[in-house]
Amino acid sequence: MSGRPARQSSSSENSEVMVDERKRKRMVSNRDSARRSRLRKQQHLDEIVNQVANYKKENDQIEMQINMHMNQYLKVESENTILRTQIMELTDRLQSMNSVLRFVEEFSGVAMDIPEIPDPLLKPWQLPCPGQQIVASSNMFQW
Repeated sequence: MSGRPARQSSSSENSEVMVDERKRKRMVSNRDSARRSRLRKQQHLDEIVNQVANYKKENDQIEMQINMHMNQYLKVESENTILRTQIMELTDRLQSMNSVLRFVEEFSGVAMDIPEIPDPLLKPWQLPCPGQQIVASSNMFQW
């Protein structure tokens, strides 16, 4: 009988050792799983930080392009304003010259060919000088 309790205690000790061993293995497994999870989280965070940096870089480049285009637009708009003003001045001069020619035609009796002056501001598609060629190159539109 004295051997029996020893066997039971030995058997219970073995089961406790097995339970402890399972707990230890589970703890080690949980630690490894937690470590892998932290690594995945860190990698994901690193990817997001890189994406943010790339987006900021792209945004800066786009903003720079917008500023360049805006400056070019303002320059062209300013030149257009100057050209419109010049057209108006030249149209006024031409109208004055035509009125002088009509006056001379009326008092001299000599018939003169006085063309009508189209208003380029009202009819921008109608060129004042239809025989004149429009010359443009592809590089004038490069920014």
